[in-house]
Amino acid sequence: MTKKRIRFWAGAALVSAEVITNMALFAGIFSGFIFFIRPAMRKHKRTDLKIFDLIKAHTNERNTKLMLFFTFFGTHKFFIPANIFLIFYFLLRRKRSWFSIRVATIALSSLGLMFLLKYLFHRKRPLYPLETAKGLSFPSGHAIMSVTFYGLLIYIIAQTIKDKPFKWSLIISLCIFVQLIGFSRVYLRVHYASDVAVGYITGFLWLQISLKLLQQTENYIQQNNVLVPKVNEV
Repeated sequence: MTKKRIRFWAGAALVSAEVITNMALFAGIFSGFIFFIRPAMRKHKRTDLKIFDLIKAHTNERNTKLMLFFTFFGTHKFFIPANIFLIFYFLLRRKRSWFSIRVATIALSSLGLMFLLKYLFHRKRPLYPLETAKGLSFPSGHAIMSVTFYGLLIYIIAQTIKDKPFKWSLIISLCIFVQLIGFSRVYLRVHYASDVAVGYITGFLWLQISLKLLQQTENYIQQNNVLVPKVNEV
């Protein structure tokens, strides 16, 4: 094995170690914060139930089909092929290896963080859902994964598209789309509104931390001549 390849794998190990360490640290701090505000969260469950009552008045077959459509774009059935496509698109088509690394790292770390937080809080799902859903409720995995995936798309769009009207139309559309995915989970009664709200906050914070961490790691690797092609940042 050549020295360059050794440096490459050392860089890959560095990325993995830093992401795992930061994910554990973030989960610990976040869990501690939620632990202290649990009494307030119990009070807000009444608000969650009131929101269900408000939505119930608008529940019908047409709206349910529409919400099932939006909720699909927050499932693993969509995210797995979508992430794989982006990884290979930026790696092979656009020759932007660090965009591919960002997609893979943020997707996997967000998934790990979601399962870790669900395990720590162990909140059961609402009763009488309109869609069959397995697993635990808090925080919403759809909300976390949607914010990190579509948020990363927004980051990439902001980095690569020059046409401002087109760029901002895409960004605003994606923001609205993420909100519709979250709302669909509440409409379908598979999540409380508080699950979705905390999922949004968690996803946004983790996305910001991940992008900052990956940028610092990229700079370190390139400064130390590790064998990773440089990204031609726009």
